[in-house]
Amino acid sequence: MDLQIDVEELRGCEDRHSLHLRRLGIDTYQEAVIYMRSDCYVCRSEGFESQSRILVQSNSRSVVATLNVVSNGLLAPGEAGLSEAAWRLLDAEEGGSVELAHPPPLVSLNKVRAKIYGSYLEAEDYEQIIRDIGAGHYSDLDIAAFLAACAGDRLGQDEIINLTKAVINNGERISWRSSPIMDKHTFGGLPGNRTSLIVVPIVTAYGLMMPKISSRAITSPAGTADTMGTLAPVNLTLAEMRRVVDREGGCIVWDREFNLSPADEYLIRVERALDLDCVGQMVASVLSKKVLAGSTHVVIDIPVDATARHRTFEAASPLGKLLALVGSSVGLEIHTIISDGSQPVGRGIGPSLEARDVLSVLRNEAGAPEDLRERALVLAGKIIEMSRTIPEGQGRQIATQILMEGRAWQKFLNICEGQGGFREPTRADFAQTIISQGDGIVTNINNRKLAQVAKLAGAPRAKSAGLELHVPAGQRVEAGQPIYTIHAETQSELDYALDYAGNTDGITAIEEV
Repeated sequence: MDLQIDVEELRGCEDRHSLHLRRLGIDTYQEAVIYMRSDCYVCRSEGFESQSRILVQSNSRSVVATLNVVSNGLLAPGEAGLSEAAWRLLDAEEGGSVELAHPPPLVSLNKVRAKIYGSYLEAEDYEQIIRDIGAGHYSDLDIAAFLAACAGDRLGQDEIINLTKAVINNGERISWRSSPIMDKHTFGGLPGNRTSLIVVPIVTAYGLMMPKISSRAITSPAGTADTMGTLAPVNLTLAEMRRVVDREGGCIVWDREFNLSPADEYLIRVERALDLDCVGQMVASVLSKKVLAGSTHVVIDIPVDATARHRTFEAASPLGKLLALVGSSVGLEIHTIISDGSQPVGRGIGPSLEARDVLSVLRNEAGAPEDLRERALVLAGKIIEMSRTIPEGQGRQIATQILMEGRAWQKFLNICEGQGGFREPTRADFAQTIISQGDGIVTNINNRKLAQVAKLAGAPRAKSAGLELHVPAGQRVEAGQPIYTIHAETQSELDYALDYAGNTDGITAIEEV
């Protein structure tokens, strides 16, 4: 008897054994997630349950994703959905097929478990852990376990050095045509502290190279890239950035286009959600990115205050020594400056408002924020001194001269033009001023609460939103005098921020005298 095969029926059989992709448009930030029906035959056959880790393969690419199970008809039978992060990693296509399997066991997780119980990890252990994290093989729970194992003082100096080197070895390094390559970093952050936009044009006008690769804000009202993005494009490709640096000596761009350290991005995302204080991991994160960006000399500002990350000089001083030690082990020359972090820098908090402060300093306008100007000059002066071209102690004088002569402003315009063109920052359509309820002296400003007001007003997503501080700590005020103004792009966001400000004590403290 002849065996006859219906080709169309065979194709239908094949379809029943594969899942087809659907783009759901769900933003999970960097976490790869796959969505499957609760009655999916693959889940039932393979024993996959919610939060299972699944090896997802499509278009000759693969990623390990976390399973989320849906049961409300979001997906049709035979369909699987992907988060935006997983979609990008797989370069997926709507309707394309996907193959699923159990991922191979992760040997490096045994090292994480050992660290949880206090074991010392060798350099090759950190290499293996960071390699697996960077490849997306760790779930958020796995990453959280690793961070918790490293938190507090559980990493010795050797382990911090090994962790830093592991992040560097598993990243993408940028090389430059000459040396030295200068950089700066603020360790811990401070509202309004956008000194980089002033330091870069001063240092490059002096003749040094300073390609500044910065991040956008995740938990703060603005990052360097957010503020610069209100003045010029920041999402440059590597080739475009090189052209700007070759011509002007520096740039201020967003780091997302370069993906210098995938593992570090995963670690930072989970660390912030956990609100863990892991000094060793933070040191490894900061210094590895500087090395990967091609930097050779770095000035690091460490603000100190009760509401800052580092609350006393005694806590900040050992950190400065640790940064110098680890930096030296990976080829960086580090100089740390411990500064006052008791109140915001400048007047604006939020991308456009901070950009206005920066422009007023660069343009040498009357009434420009003196604290922002002074911080920038100190940092720029120290960077100039690190180049070894002038004696120590003269850097600030040179930086001041470059700023006062207008050379820094012209260099900033040139950098903006190279990145796509300069533009003035926008203004918000809605604003309301908070006034003093009595006479007295502003004795304290809570950085975290003030930053929260700016975020609730819409910053940094809404570029012109945020907060403008009118009175610094130590200044006398009278009843009815403006303390700060909240700016928002919509009335609802303004009302939301005002509600928080009106029901929160201690944003600013005013004492009668």
